[in-house]
Amino acid sequence: MTLVPLLTVPLAALLSAGLILLLKPLLQRYALARPNARSSHRVPTPQGGGIAIIAAALFTVAVLAVPAGVAFKGAELPVLALAVLALATVGAVDDIRPLPASLRLVIQAGAVAAAVLAAEGRILPDAPLWLERAFAILAGLWFVNLVNFMDGLDWMTLAEFVPPTAFLFALGLAGRYAPEPTLVAGALLGGLLGFAPFNRPVARLFMGDVGSLPIGLIVAWLLFRLAGEGGAGTGGLAAALILPLYPLADATLTLLWRLRRGEAVWQAHRSHYYQVATLNGFSVPEVVGAVFAVQVALAGLAGATLLWPSPPVTLACLVLAAGLVGWLLRRFAAPRADRAGGKDR
Repeated sequence: MTLVPLLTVPLAALLSAGLILLLKPLLQRYALARPNARSSHRVPTPQGGGIAIIAAALFTVAVLAVPAGVAFKGAELPVLALAVLALATVGAVDDIRPLPASLRLVIQAGAVAAAVLAAEGRILPDAPLWLERAFAILAGLWFVNLVNFMDGLDWMTLAEFVPPTAFLFALGLAGRYAPEPTLVAGALLGGLLGFAPFNRPVARLFMGDVGSLPIGLIVAWLLFRLAGEGGAGTGGLAAALILPLYPLADATLTLLWRLRRGEAVWQAHRSHYYQVATLNGFSVPEVVGAVFAVQVALAGLAGATLLWPSPPVTLACLVLAAGLVGWLLRRFAAPRADRAGGKDR
């Protein structure tokens, strides 16, 4: 292995931070996020910082692909890049002037379908290919939206996805993950780290849909590739389920509870577990710190399923992961006795 892949994270981080410094005056003028029913902030704050994350990640992959030995053996990476750009464009427009939900959903579905159909590997090799791809498209569409839903606190998206992307990048450096997704994981990790100082509580800049939507697609693709090649048996699939388990559980359970209560699930709200936690007395740093710690632990459990790919180990790791996430959700849902009221995001 050459030293080129090691440049991925710092290059993307520097590009991301530099782009934010250049673009922030424009975002301040044209893309202010004003508090609404879903918001945890109280002061109008510029959004759209995610454009720097995505631009830095795409540029880093394009520049380092050949030196890093990543061969463009087909349309997979170009199609992924185009799908990411499509979602970023939709998100950028929506950040400035909200689009109809139906239009956003159609474009999201098209982008996810393109990325899934061009992806290599199989996650359910015993099932018909059309059934596997249909399932993957639906799962990917939900994942893109749940990442968007979960971007409601400062540093929340970083707490959720820095540990998984760091894990996948390290996995690739160790030769246990294909070069293409390894490079993409490192580039996204760097982009997120470059954005981190500007989104530190209390944030001076939000990510916006221009970042959260394409990040959801990139992470979904990374997990699809992991599930298809992550080890013998079901180790790769289990690892792909464990890595994003906190945001997956929070968003999915919240959606189910809202459906059960007959609420309009497409409308803005503040009923995610991480949002309820701030109303129950947890500060924003406490919430994102707890999520980050759990995501690090989940990365460790995902690694165990790959190191020891046997049914007992896989089952044990899945049970431990579910228990850990369930514990954190219950902790967020319970009011704290020593504090009252939340803080600004």
